[in-house]
This record gives sequence, structure tokens and C-alpha cells, in this order.
Amino acid sequence: MTFSIVGRDARTGDLGVAVASKFLAVGALVPFVQGGVGAVATQSYVNPTFGPEGLRLLSSGLDAQAVSAHFQATDPGIAQRQFGLVAASGDSATFTGPGCHAWAGGYAAPDVAIQGNILAGAGVVTAMRAAWEAGTDLPLPRRLLAALMAGDAAGGDSRGRQSAALLCAGPGRGYGGLTDDWVNQGTLRADDHAAPCAELARLLDVHDLLFTRPETTRPLTPGQLDWLRALLVRQGYAAALPAGPWDADTEAAAWALFGTENLEERWVPGGQVDPVALAYLQQRYGTEG
Repeated sequence: MTFSIVGRDARTGDLGVAVASKFLAVGALVPFVQGGVGAVATQSYVNPTFGPEGLRLLSSGLDAQAVSAHFQATDPGIAQRQFGLVAASGDSATFTGPGCHAWAGGYAAPDVAIQGNILAGAGVVTAMRAAWEAGTDLPLPRRLLAALMAGDAAGGDSRGRQSAALLCAGPGRGYGGLTDDWVNQGTLRADDHAAPCAELARLLDVHDLLFTRPETTRPLTPGQLDWLRALLVRQGYAAALPAGPWDADTEAAAWALFGTENLEERWVPGGQVDPVALAYLQQRYGTEG
């Protein structure tokens, strides 16, 4: 009783799933993603084994259509199942069993599978497809979320709203560049919310602030450096800091501030700054002492 989109960014190889439903904590059951392997959404009287089994089969070399055929041949409850698959190669499949509650259906093309059941109508999938196709310049999480929100605006789950989730993986996208786990379920889930897609958008903004690395950096201006030093002293990160060029004491205090604010991914040493992190700190603490 859910609508979802499974997608791949052909430029980067990133993979992900976005899903929403009138169902508690839909992110706990529907989306499964493994970097370099594929992504699966399993829904409608959900068979949660389709997630790990689908990823295992994709990693073994089966394409999305072969995985779909395997599910259809081996699951006795397949008539009421629905799922979407996208492989790391970009091949895709969507399946809607004849026993799924109306309106139910989907769409698949290279790099994307869209599906839903108990929807307000076919226009939900049409709206999601249009948003996906219009979002080619967006990072994958933003593109998936745009499609999900378009489906929600088109009526979404005809029973109403309760939960939503976004799960993405990409090469070295994880914290510190150490894993492929990029946008994960624990962070990007609205499990019981009156407006779960809007809450998911808010959470993605927070995620991007805290876990996205700087796109550009630049030196602090003298005025910004004075402001930062005054802030560091005022907040207790240093007893006193000298005027003049960037120094080791300022760096140590600034690093401590960034750690407190969970901005480690946006940290730049040596008197450089990420403009996004600076704007956040100025908004949070004010630009005047």
C-alpha cells in the first residue's frame, strides 16, 4: 500500500530508493540498496526477503528482468506483491501482481522503476515519471525526492499519509569517504508524520548540511576571522585568541566548534572555509558579537 521510485544516476553510478505510504515506518521494510550492485523496493503485502535476495541475485550477475522472473516463479504469494529493481548497470524491472489493490501499476525504463498500489490513480506514477525525467541535473537523492513529492502532490496513497524514506548509496559517499552508505534509512526516515514527504525534504536539507563535503572553499576574510575568533572565545573554545593571521590555537578551537556542530565533513584547515558551513554558523550564532 505504497508508492516508490528506484533509481540510478548514470553519471555517478549512485543508486537509491524513495518511498512513501500510509503505513508505519515504511523505510523499515521497502527500500534496499547496495552500492555497485543495485536497488530494490518491495511492497504490497511486502515480502521483505525480496530486498536482500534481490541484491544477492544482482551481485551474482543476474539482470533485473531475471531477478523479477525468479521472484515470480518462486513466491507463492506473488499475485499480491509489487516490486521495482534497478541494477548497477542501469537495467530495470517493475512488477505488479494481479491481486494488488487498485489503482496499482508501474513504469520502468533504463535507470528507473516506479510503482505503487492503492494509489489515487495512474496520474501518481505519471507525475513521478515526469519529475524524474525533469531532474537529470539533480544529485540522485534530490531527484528521487522530487519524484516522490510529485507523486504525493498527485494524490499518492489514496488512504492518506504516514511515513516516507530515502535510501541511497554511491562509491565512497559514506561518512569520511569510508563506505558507500550515503543517505541511509536511520537518517532519512519519517516513520509517523502528518506530512512525511515534507519532513523527508527537511531531513535531507539537514543531511546535506552535515554530511556533504565542500564543493568550494576560500580563505576567511579578516572580518570573518575576527568574528570567528570572538565567537570561539565567547562560546568557551578558547580563553583568548590573538589577532592577525590564522594560527594553531584558532585552528584547534575552530575544529572543536565544528565537532560540536557535527560539521566535521565540512571542515577545511589552514584558515580556509566552506561557505555553506560559514553561512550556517553565522545564522546560528549571529554575525555580530
